Amino acid sequence: MGGFGRVCVFLGSQVGRSPRYAEATEALAAELVRRGTGLVYGGGAVGLMGVLADAVMAAGGTVDGVIPRGLFEREVEHPALTTLHKVGSMHERKATMYQLGDAFVALPGGLGTLEELAETLTWVQIGLHAKPVGILDVGGFYAPLRGFLEHTVAEGFTKAASLEAVVVEEDPGQLLDRMAEVAARVGGVTETAGRPL
Repeated sequence: MGGFGRVCVFLGSQVGRSPRYAEATEALAAELVRRGTGLVYGGGAVGLMGVLADAVMAAGGTVDGVIPRGLFEREVEHPALTTLHKVGSMHERKATMYQLGDAFVALPGGLGTLEELAETLTWVQIGLHAKPVGILDVGGFYAPLRGFLEHTVAEGFTKAASLEAVVVEEDPGQLLDRMAEVAARVGGVTETAGRPL
């Protein structure tokens, strides 16, 4: 079982309607700490973001939060992280998160999570990075997105290899294991990573 120094996680600033979202978030936190993998995330103390950071910190793990100064009032910054990076804009936030993380995982979330995941996938497609990208598909949350992405391939807007490089799993341990397999391959991207989108 390989691992990463730090995994950058995109997830909601709300907890969502189902308790399984928080449960999956806590399970991912436990896996990260068990593997000695640090967390990089958006720096918030609320929603699934807060659940993840609290769970990692409570288990003795390390957490790097990255938050833009202008969001402090709306997206309450976490007061007890290992390191809190205060940046000037959303663009700087994403750039810092991408720099700090060795791999990326998306959990359930809203438009911000979708935007971060989409940009990460775009960067894979155009060759700006080859870090593994994983989707923790809690209860089929990402099924509609997977359907849309398959449609973009069918209609000739996305290369199939770009999506085959994405690991999709329902179990956090399996997700991280498959992502480590991707990282071990040449360039960090493979056509057999995870179950197909």
